Amino acid sequence: MTQKLGFIGLGAMGLSMAKHLACKRSSEEQQLVVLDIDASRFSEFDGDPHVRATTINSDFQDVQFLFLCLPDGDVVEDVLFGEDGVASYLASDATVVDLSTTAHGKSLEIGRRLADQGIKFLDAPVSGAPAGAAAGTLTIMCGGDVTTFEAAQSYLDRMGKTVLHMGPAGSGQLTKTFNNVIYDINIAALAEILPIAISMELDPDKFAEVVTTGTSRSYASEYFVPRILKRLFDEGYPLGKAYKDLVSVAAVGAEGAYPLPLTAAATAIYQNALRQGHGDKDKGAMILPVEDLLNVKYTTKS
Repeated sequence: MTQKLGFIGLGAMGLSMAKHLACKRSSEEQQLVVLDIDASRFSEFDGDPHVRATTINSDFQDVQFLFLCLPDGDVVEDVLFGEDGVASYLASDATVVDLSTTAHGKSLEIGRRLADQGIKFLDAPVSGAPAGAAAGTLTIMCGGDVTTFEAAQSYLDRMGKTVLHMGPAGSGQLTKTFNNVIYDINIAALAEILPIAISMELDPDKFAEVVTTGTSRSYASEYFVPRILKRLFDEGYPLGKAYKDLVSVAAVGAEGAYPLPLTAAATAIYQNALRQGHGDKDKGAMILPVEDLLNVKYTTKS
């Protein structure tokens, strides 16, 4: 049976994901309907007769699978249920797959509202950054009914290399939140220690080599330390937007009475950077307040 797919949100991640969804179509498919607030992104699909770009929500009324890749849960909620919301046009047997990073509680609420309309839902946040989206190698963490997951899996396989069903509704977002917080703790540790290393006259380039190859090596050190050395703080997702992960895990901890001492410490470093006006910079900017405190800069000598 011919399938009609939809994709809303053609940003740094979503555009590449939608392109993979379109170019890896099977022989019995299907039109892909795409929407974004920035119509200039539609040009990426010029010449593909199977892709229809639109700014009209009613064009999604025959979509069987709708994929969302949006900034946060509030935007997802507004797109689905706001004035002229897309959900009002979807058939009762449609499936919404939310690839955005959404707070666990918000995701559960969205799923319940869709279920009230008979619409199936998967929370399926992704990890792998824009490079992974471009390469089609994302890790996709899914929460929801197993049957719904299995029905959507072939489409998710086009966008990701590792596609996992993590459990019931909300499990995907919960997994993504925990993954991001572990990452944040790693970055906060770097932000705390690197300026001390400079203050105590260690060579920044050599110390960088140690923390990107030794036992403390992590994706965080491999990505951020070379950029910090070059004083590049604008190549990743902005601090101010990424803060939602720490807010979300704090809510999970409060609701479940889970102690999170390391997360709380990392959050304080994060918050300090936000309070000092670095919210538009990437997570590597967590180092800047610590550098100011010690009157040093972690920068290459070469």
